[in-house]
Amino acid sequence: MDFTIIFFLGLIIALIGVIPPGLLNMTAAKISLKDGHIRGIMFSIGACLTVFAQTYIAAIFARYLSNHVEVVEILQRVAFVVFVLITIYYLFIAKSKPKQNMTPKIRSNQSRLFHGMFLSALNVFPIPFQAYMTVTLASFGWLEFDKISIISYVSGASMGTFVMLYMYIFFFDKIKSRSFTSQKSMNYIIGTITGTISIITLINIIKDLNL
Repeated sequence: MDFTIIFFLGLIIALIGVIPPGLLNMTAAKISLKDGHIRGIMFSIGACLTVFAQTYIAAIFARYLSNHVEVVEILQRVAFVVFVLITIYYLFIAKSKPKQNMTPKIRSNQSRLFHGMFLSALNVFPIPFQAYMTVTLASFGWLEFDKISIISYVSGASMGTFVMLYMYIFFFDKIKSRSFTSQKSMNYIIGTITGTISIITLINIIKDLNL
């Protein structure tokens, strides 16, 4: 299949996967509001670099992951613990910090880049998700597991993730005067999102144990 089509398949799939409000897009919006538009973009670039690696790993080991359910189960358990800890932080720790009258220290563009890479690395969901999608595309004959096809798909997935993160940054920048975009409100939103993800992950783990 044409590599351009494979690229756009990866872009569309990643775009759809990042549409729901999640940890990465909400954090990108928060950083943009707090530290500026450029640092929000740097965070997004860092997140997409990790997404590139995650999607590449998922594509390489797609068949293995789909045939070994125990690997996905381990990833689910790790993700559950991570998101519970993040939820506790944003709901109970971040909001309880006393307000200081000093000028906050602005992180550099480089630190925001690594921040995006690290936070994206905590989100292991793209690996099983992209593994499933690549196997599905391959079953339809739309994707082959040669190097060039994989790079095209992975590049499209990274670009799709960046586009959606930028859309969140752009949207929240337009409504930054609204009350719910304050730092406290953003902490509540992120904490609620990660808490919801934790509950969904726990439900899936319980279902797997009952099978």
